[in-house]
Amino acid sequence: MIDPVHALAFSVQSNRGVYALLLGSGLSRASGIPTGWEITLDLVRKLANVHGDNPDPTPESWYQEKYGKEPEYSDLLDQLTRTPAERQQLLRGYFEPDEQEREEGRKQATEAHRAIAALAVQGYIRVILTTNFDHLIENPLREAGVEPTVLSSRDQILGALPLIHTQCCVVKLHGDYLDTRIRNTPSELQTYPPEFDSLLDQVLDEFGLIVCGWSAEWDQALRNSIYRCPSRRFVTYWAVRGQPEKEAKRLINHRRADIVSIDGADNFFQTLREYVEAVEEFSRPHPLSTEATVAAMKRYLSEPRYRIQLADLVDDAVRKIVERVSGEDFSAKAAYPSGESFASRVQSYDAACSTLLAMAPVAGFWAEQDHYAVWERALLRLASSDERSGNTVWLSFKQYPALLLLFGLGIGSVEAGRLEFLGRLFSVLIQDVNRQRVPAFLSLVARCLPGDAETLAKSLPGLERSRIPMSEWIHGVIREYTKDLTPNETQFTLAYTKLEILLALGFMHHGASIYGNWAPLGRYFYLHEERNQVLEEIRESIAAMGDDSPFVDARIFGDTVDACSNGIKNLVSFFGQIPRFW
Repeated sequence: MIDPVHALAFSVQSNRGVYALLLGSGLSRASGIPTGWEITLDLVRKLANVHGDNPDPTPESWYQEKYGKEPEYSDLLDQLTRTPAERQQLLRGYFEPDEQEREEGRKQATEAHRAIAALAVQGYIRVILTTNFDHLIENPLREAGVEPTVLSSRDQILGALPLIHTQCCVVKLHGDYLDTRIRNTPSELQTYPPEFDSLLDQVLDEFGLIVCGWSAEWDQALRNSIYRCPSRRFVTYWAVRGQPEKEAKRLINHRRADIVSIDGADNFFQTLREYVEAVEEFSRPHPLSTEATVAAMKRYLSEPRYRIQLADLVDDAVRKIVERVSGEDFSAKAAYPSGESFASRVQSYDAACSTLLAMAPVAGFWAEQDHYAVWERALLRLASSDERSGNTVWLSFKQYPALLLLFGLGIGSVEAGRLEFLGRLFSVLIQDVNRQRVPAFLSLVARCLPGDAETLAKSLPGLERSRIPMSEWIHGVIREYTKDLTPNETQFTLAYTKLEILLALGFMHHGASIYGNWAPLGRYFYLHEERNQVLEEIRESIAAMGDDSPFVDARIFGDTVDACSNGIKNLVSFFGQIPRFW
């Protein structure tokens, strides 16, 4: 049997950002921080000592007899302190280390907390649910360069950005120690405010779950949230030391969770991090190999005498992709895709294309006429597949590597103003399903962006609520390979917007007889300022330069001023047909 930790590492690596953590008091107690109930009992003991009484062995009974009610964390703090400053000073000793504790390594982030932070920095973990009041999660995240969105009250949840827009969100289900509204007693843990229930329902439905340090014995509201979640689209992994408690067993059976036996949270999360990074390392070409390939390409681009070497280099990169994606893992005859299998395959395609994608933006930026044929041949080779039968989604995504190459070359050519090269890429012809010769980019865009693929793409990490997830995903993929060309985010966003608009204009021009007055939507549609800026740039260029405008000369969406102007009008008219919720 495969070790569950190995299976978990593969799942986390291939589904970046899909798994949420659920962390209980086990992580904090290992660092010497007491639970909320332990703090309550300690405050009761101190109060009893003021009265000259010895409350042990049951401080809660002494308090009940003395005050006629059960001791509660928030009630005690309200009575013992009068201002937030007093409250913070009183609690600081429980949660923050003094000099001796710091020397002993107590009340500080553990190896588990630091491993979690490392996974978050790399984008593998984006949501952390915790029942702990302390700051042992947030502090290592900040030290690692991630500023977490911390939600510990209903007000913060109401004002929070959607999860897809946060780099890492820490949800403190029972509150923060600096806020007296924490949930601590059995009665307080029976229910959550509606805002917490709604957020939990979303996380438990849309994310996989990794549970560690949580016994499930006391948190009824959290148990209920897990029970009412109908979805199990991703596996739940439950890390336990020894045997799970009664309530945990019930939840494990309900979620059909995989049990991971551990000897401690530190070793578990450190091991998970190491395994994930190992899988990631072997999923991509060695960085030195990629860097060497790009360096060689730059040298070959510099002089015409290297055109044969350039052709051989590009052909070899394409051949490796074709060989890799021709295996069983990419078969079109696989079962109809689920969200998880779709996301996994897309990310596998991305990994397979990584070397070529590192080359493409640079090639597009420096492309000369002597280079055009090399990249046209590469695009045609990747857009053509020998596999003719199978599931329609998987068949369509046989062309996904070609679409990535088109975007990679396109972003470089747009940034450099080499629109003639982009026009040549748009003119590459392939045979469609009806055996008609059509521009390859029409097929790539129509098959890989809209329809079933667009719905399944919501399963890609961070895109659960996106209306145009494939456009968002490709934007993120291409960005990783353009940081030397466009180090400024604003500059890259504008270049990507221009490329998408030119794709839409080209699609309406070349595909009018097939698709009518329709164009693929992308990020450009809701980036109103950037979209208007690009359209105005095109209009002004055509008005000022006429047939000499690079937008006309490239023949991307017409070969005359009138044709190009009409193309812009048609696209803007199409915008008006889209529902206003955009």
